[in-house]
Amino acid sequence: MNHKDTGFFGENMAADYLLLNGFEILFRNWRYKHLEIDIIASKNGMLHIVEVKTRSSIAFGYPEQSIQSPKMQFLKNAGAIFQYQHPQWKYLQFDVVSIFLNTHNEWDLLFIQDVYF
Repeated sequence: MNHKDTGFFGENMAADYLLLNGFEILFRNWRYKHLEIDIIASKNGMLHIVEVKTRSSIAFGYPEQSIQSPKMQFLKNAGAIFQYQHPQWKYLQFDVVSIFLNTHNEWDLLFIQDVYF
């Protein structure tokens, strides 16, 4: 798989996982100017801003390790704009879905809830 296919696969797996676990997917690849949110979902009155990271190698670390402070600030900015545009959402949470594709056409998914730094 190339880089784009890997990302698309990961986002599909993340959306399926969230749906199976009672989330409603509101938007995928939501954009505002230069900001993007992979998945915006809701569950029990909480808005979830979900960053999806997919990797087929751990040469540079596990997928979730690639989220550093600048990316978190990017997500916070995007979440703030989304809330401004949709004021009915009072509660917001940032989550990460990390997907590692191994060499045997198998994958591992890790759902990390309520990340913030």
